[in-house]
Amino acid sequence: MKKVIIMAILSTFGMLNLSAKEITLIPQPISVERQSGEFLITDKTTIQYEEGLEKEATYLQEILENSTGIEIESCEGDKSKKAIVLSVDSLKVSTSEGYELIVSEKCITICGADNAGVFYGMQTLLQLFPPEVYNNVTSRDVEFSAPAVVIKDAPTFKWRGMMLDVARYFYDKEFVMKYIDMMSMYKLNKLQLHLVDDSGWRLEIKKYPRLTEIGAWGGEGATRLGGYYTQEDIKEIVDYASVRNVDVIPEIAFPAHMLCAVVAYPWLGCTGIQHEVPTQHFISRDLLCVGNERSIQFLKDVLEETIALFPSKYINIGGDEAVYSNWEKCPKCQAVRKEQGLSKTSELQGYLTNLVANMMKEHGRTVVGWQEIAQRGKLDTQVVSIAWTNLQYAKDATDKGHYTVLCPASHMYFDFPEGRTPGEPKAAGWMPPISVEKCYSLKVGNYGSKELTLGVQGAFWSDIFIHGTTLQEIYSINENRSENYAEYLTFPRLLALSEVGWSVESERDYDDFTNRLKHHYVKLDNKDCNYRVPEPLVAEIEESEAGVEFTLEESVADAKIVYTTDGTYPHPHSSEYTKPVTVDKKSDFKAITIVTDRHKSLPIHIEEKYAAYKKYGILAAEWKPKNLKGAEFISWKFEATGKITGNGTYEVTFVYTGGEYKLEIEGVKVFKRDELLSEDIHNGYTGGASQKNTYIVKIDSFEAGTPFFIDAKVRGDLGNDSYGAVFIKKVN
Repeated sequence: MKKVIIMAILSTFGMLNLSAKEITLIPQPISVERQSGEFLITDKTTIQYEEGLEKEATYLQEILENSTGIEIESCEGDKSKKAIVLSVDSLKVSTSEGYELIVSEKCITICGADNAGVFYGMQTLLQLFPPEVYNNVTSRDVEFSAPAVVIKDAPTFKWRGMMLDVARYFYDKEFVMKYIDMMSMYKLNKLQLHLVDDSGWRLEIKKYPRLTEIGAWGGEGATRLGGYYTQEDIKEIVDYASVRNVDVIPEIAFPAHMLCAVVAYPWLGCTGIQHEVPTQHFISRDLLCVGNERSIQFLKDVLEETIALFPSKYINIGGDEAVYSNWEKCPKCQAVRKEQGLSKTSELQGYLTNLVANMMKEHGRTVVGWQEIAQRGKLDTQVVSIAWTNLQYAKDATDKGHYTVLCPASHMYFDFPEGRTPGEPKAAGWMPPISVEKCYSLKVGNYGSKELTLGVQGAFWSDIFIHGTTLQEIYSINENRSENYAEYLTFPRLLALSEVGWSVESERDYDDFTNRLKHHYVKLDNKDCNYRVPEPLVAEIEESEAGVEFTLEESVADAKIVYTTDGTYPHPHSSEYTKPVTVDKKSDFKAITIVTDRHKSLPIHIEEKYAAYKKYGILAAEWKPKNLKGAEFISWKFEATGKITGNGTYEVTFVYTGGEYKLEIEGVKVFKRDELLSEDIHNGYTGGASQKNTYIVKIDSFEAGTPFFIDAKVRGDLGNDSYGAVFIKKVN
């Protein structure tokens, strides 16, 4: 039985016309009971609030006044009947962050279990008003009314977060605050601010000024990149987030990902070598020297200044992707290892985490980090482990008594593209694309202790801006390319994350979600958000002797769909779709969603070339005559990044599709960069018939963000006129 209840109350004169005010809330509340009538904002409307709710009342007042152009009085106590009333009652609403929202013709009441509950009740109320309520420009020709409803709601998880990477590519203060505003609109409450990485230090530390004088900048002259937040900037960001019930959690990453600090102060590392701040992405092998007392004091000083700026009870210390080769060679680090009785150098990371966790505990803070912090040595203090490569690590953490947050790269990394549609902008490629549906499908209830599983989190990494020069800003024309790009990849997937974190997993329904999502793009438009416009939905493809008939549905409510029938890219003046269209072949039909002439989708993309081979997995490469040398065996190397997605066993299958000659294979090898990881050497072939054309490889040292390659020994049996494809499938 579905817990989400949408009930229409009938009047004595028959059924109400409810379609004009369709309720399309995201995230979906626990219950929505529709009533008769609506509440209209007029010049008599006031906001009344209990003591302690002034900042929530002021927030709502500013939004309504900006969009409606109506002056709305805000006051403590009961002074008007035509009012929006805010109150807290933890007996009436028992779950933290929960609320009850009642809208009638005469008044609106929002009762929260706490201040956060009141705030989220207000966010639900705003979604009930016309989308222009989100616009800072007054819309005087709009009637700002909300349908009468009774809504009862509360979150499933207390941690509903996003990670914004401002270290690898710097975003200014105004964009961070906009990002916070967009998060709060969909009831996300944790922002992990990734402030430190190899390519930049973004937080002013008074005691160590070179961190921002040197470590915040890469390159020279016109190509110089970087920036940082002053301590006053941080206070402004934190205050802005506090009003919106967003807890800003600083991430000061160590022992890895801090080359920028080593550049500023070379004595922080094990080698003392003077490096430069990188302008191209890579993961540095330089670690904070755990055997250097000055380095430990540096860490203590930095963290004490950091927590003085951020009131959050959490402090994130990173902890991921450390390579211990420098620690292995460092006499000081090895002396600490022996002194502590540690058998492995990697356990020095646990020693360092313990030092910091105990230090932060004295300040009333809980350490958070990526999954590695709970895997590298025994910890004496409870921490929060963020599982990102394999959700088994979430269970491992809770089995050890630690908290966990689910942030799997396979579902919640928003720097990956949404799909493989031709025309997608450059994005991360070391994992397969993540569609809105895949993000929405994350299972959250199967990983260890429910009591220790705090919630879910998305992540937007910015290293894509420092892979080559494709996405570099051109400051002289003030184009804001990075901000638009970040929004394009974050939205609409953030809305799917919102529902995963807020709503009960067993009640999630993707079809229902997409029907509601259609109505949220106009809200994002009014927030001036550069979201990815979805392609039109293909409802049906029917093939007959007459041709191929396409039936489409809108993916954005009330947006125009245009199409072409000659395989060319549609434009705003192409034919408008009004009924099913028949073409000779699938590739002739292209259709796009038009929001505005400048804001439109990519064309629908029908993959059909290898549709019959889906059982073999993901397409990895194609061979053609140019890849072969007749009857001579050669090494054919192709990239498998994004097809190898973690540790496990994979099948690599060669499938012949045409040509005069079959393909013979002697074996395959898998490399991580130049490191051989696995191989399967046996003779196989694929041609008119196939035999032993699948190769089994095992990966046990997967590294995120690292290129993977397959080197196959192949030949055409009698010549090079051979065509085919290679597929990769993870089997366990």
